[in-house]
Amino acid sequence: MSSPRLFPTQEVGSIAKPRWLLQGLKGQAPTPEALQELKRWRERTSFVPEHDPRLKKLEKGEIEEVGAHGLRDLGALFGLRYLETAGLDLVYDGEARRVEMYEFPIRQMTGFELSGHVRSFDNKYYLKGASVGPVGLVAPYHLDEYEFLRKEARRQLKVPVTGAYTLADWSWNEYYLGKQKGWKGRKARRAAQRELLVDIARHAIRPTLKALIDRGASVLQIDEPAAGTHPDEAELVVEAFNESTEGLDAKFVMHICFSDYRCLFPALLEAKRCRQFLWEFANRDTPEKDGYRDLELFMEFQDDREIGLGVTDIHRDVLESPELIRDRILRASKILGDPSRIYVNPDCGLRTRSLDVAWEKLTRMVRGADLARAAIGK
Repeated sequence: MSSPRLFPTQEVGSIAKPRWLLQGLKGQAPTPEALQELKRWRERTSFVPEHDPRLKKLEKGEIEEVGAHGLRDLGALFGLRYLETAGLDLVYDGEARRVEMYEFPIRQMTGFELSGHVRSFDNKYYLKGASVGPVGLVAPYHLDEYEFLRKEARRQLKVPVTGAYTLADWSWNEYYLGKQKGWKGRKARRAAQRELLVDIARHAIRPTLKALIDRGASVLQIDEPAAGTHPDEAELVVEAFNESTEGLDAKFVMHICFSDYRCLFPALLEAKRCRQFLWEFANRDTPEKDGYRDLELFMEFQDDREIGLGVTDIHRDVLESPELIRDRILRASKILGDPSRIYVNPDCGLRTRSLDVAWEKLTRMVRGADLARAAIGK
């Protein structure tokens, strides 16, 4: 689905969860600081009416009366209105109901056993799974969160889903490797990895995507953060994507963050139903180095798909000016030769930034896109 205006803006995934939500889910009454945060963001985003009984109970510290389900609903509403009020064209809920991107989907599948905790790139932890049998699906997931948001959203929804390649790469592959005969060398490990990710794609991701589409989801983002860690497996990333989306009718975009994208070419272009590549660029853009030169790859290989253009760095609190963001958008437009292909977004999810910093980054991004439209005259 195309946006009616040039340089539509979008988020990539997660934002930080507010303190009142985190404290409430632990069964704790919100601290005065958390209540002040709640008041400030309610006034800014109007995510919940002042007369809402859940709000009154929160303010009184009656957490059990609100309940975990009520807290999660409020958290999802906050994330949705936060992104909408910031001015984004495509939104979700900042992954308010999700703890992280690996463990939850694996728990919805059969054929895995969860082992000990591993640390993600920040101070988040998840239980790593081991493949111990054929992959199956208990039930399609993310449906409840999508149904809730579909009824509340005022902007176009874009649903993020962790990709099959990443789920396979972040798991121990015992069952499929055990099926390989002879020496378990590199060739056998690669064959086992391919079998695991194809089964995840066919038997878990594809049914989940189909169920979301059947309920009205029209834009789905496949997240593959592991893709950049093994550039020699770009064809496996593509196979996972193609198997996941086979026979489905929706707009699919692929997000790969923090990678040397040149190492993934030209294999990545074989992702058949991928209509947009959503990448980071601002992280590498400095006065000494143009961080947007990788866009030349699309001209070199004559690929005309959309680009989700990272224009704000999610690793630092430094606030890019709207003018800098405008210039990055215009620079990318010049490289691609077609500004209509560009969607504007942060490099990745903003969960490692405070809500205040993320808000400034997003609103400046929206203003930068406005300036870029004005510069082009559209």
